[in-house]
Amino acid sequence: MPLHYHTGALEEHHLVRRGAGLFDISHMGRLEFRGADAARALDYLVSSDVLNLNEGLSTYGLLCREDGTTIDDVFVYRFADRFLVVVNAANRDRDVVWIRDKLADLDGDTRFVDRSDELSMIALQGPDAMRVADGLSDGAAGRIPRFGCATIAIRGISMDCGRTGYTGEDGIELFPGAGDVEDVWDACFEYAEKNSIELGPCGLAARDSLRFEPGFHLYGHELTDDTTPVEARLKWACHFDRPFIGRDAILARSEEGPKRRLATVVMEDRAVPREGYRVLDDEGNAVGEVVSGMYAPTVDCYAANIYVEPGLSKIGSKVDIEVRGRGKRAKVIKRPLYTPRYKGE
Repeated sequence: MPLHYHTGALEEHHLVRRGAGLFDISHMGRLEFRGADAARALDYLVSSDVLNLNEGLSTYGLLCREDGTTIDDVFVYRFADRFLVVVNAANRDRDVVWIRDKLADLDGDTRFVDRSDELSMIALQGPDAMRVADGLSDGAAGRIPRFGCATIAIRGISMDCGRTGYTGEDGIELFPGAGDVEDVWDACFEYAEKNSIELGPCGLAARDSLRFEPGFHLYGHELTDDTTPVEARLKWACHFDRPFIGRDAILARSEEGPKRRLATVVMEDRAVPREGYRVLDDEGNAVGEVVSGMYAPTVDCYAANIYVEPGLSKIGSKVDIEVRGRGKRAKVIKRPLYTPRYKGE
């Protein structure tokens, strides 16, 4: 996946907000689970409620260690005869090792295979994305509810898909076979051109700014090896009614209170807050750091996600971001910067 295509990252960002963008995200991992006990096994491995997830729906969840820290964040899709779990590219190998190790300790019929090399993944996102998906699938894509999943055909090519995405816009993520992905990619552009739909390819930089504005986490930034769902404001992705790996530690961390917490700030002074920059209090003491920072094109401001002491994570708090040795003023705002505008819910 390139950083950007010929039009540049800024134009790609705006294109997804006003029209439609196509992302090749085949670098992500795709793991398949089958068997009579697959739902129960995944319910234990993943923090969210997989056991009660209805066929044709998906859910966001976390893979956690026994101490509550996060190994990865994932999306789980439930099809009629299997589950498909999408994991982050950089974590794929260790996720696979961890899952196999945990499954070995569980009884029952659960069959697990890494299908990342067999399946590709492309994301069609934006207000006009479903016009393209619908046109190519004879309306099948549009019948899928938000966060739903199904098997559809595009130009005679059968593939799984999910009405999901990482941009804050409506859209669909497609899982064609590796040998079919170029045909599906080309079909999207051919249909868009024929029907006067504005569609363009989008790269990694736009993917990052598009996910940043609606407050979606990126592993290695808002989530890391030493972060629990409590600090990351992801307790909503944890189903505490049944055991899952890390459950007790997360509850204990929640009760004792985190030492740091995720917050979003908008710069009041002119400056670009970058990952790793220190966050300072009014006395100039280091109280946290920037984990993601950039220009947010849709809302036209410089902003950052930071981890700070809990008292400074409250809306309206003022902090300084240390930029080249000087403190630049920033204000904690209500998350997110951009409210997702999904259709078809």
